[in-house]
Amino acid sequence: LYGPKGLFQHQSVVPYGDAEAVVRALLSCARAHGQGSFLTVLKRFGDLPSPGLLSFPMPGYTLTLDFPHLGDRTLRLMADLDRLTIAAGGRVNPYKDARMSAETFAASFPGWRALEAQRDPAIMSDFWRRTAGRLGATG
Repeated sequence: LYGPKGLFQHQSVVPYGDAEAVVRALLSCARAHGQGSFLTVLKRFGDLPSPGLLSFPMPGYTLTLDFPHLGDRTLRLMADLDRLTIAAGGRVNPYKDARMSAETFAASFPGWRALEAQRDPAIMSDFWRRTAGRLGATG
């Protein structure tokens, strides 16, 4: 269902402050790209800290959008959604992503270098190679 021949999912979380405006901007962005989400979910995340180095939750609202994969058109949309999210001080969920850029990863998870310091150098996932590896942290 998801992946190169199916759907791409974009899940972001943005702080409470401007969440309404950011959610509207994200939905407008999808509309401007001529794509509608087959499934849209909006949830409120609470104020409890999420201490993991790559923990996605933060206080704010999370928006999940599912789009059919239409090639470069969809990839451009996803990149624009990433930019809007990061500009608002939010995060993009790496657990539901097959195309996150290294820059989006670093902006979403500023503590990633602490995890890299603990990584076994003999083991690296494709995700880590695509993100942290491109940031020059790995060999």
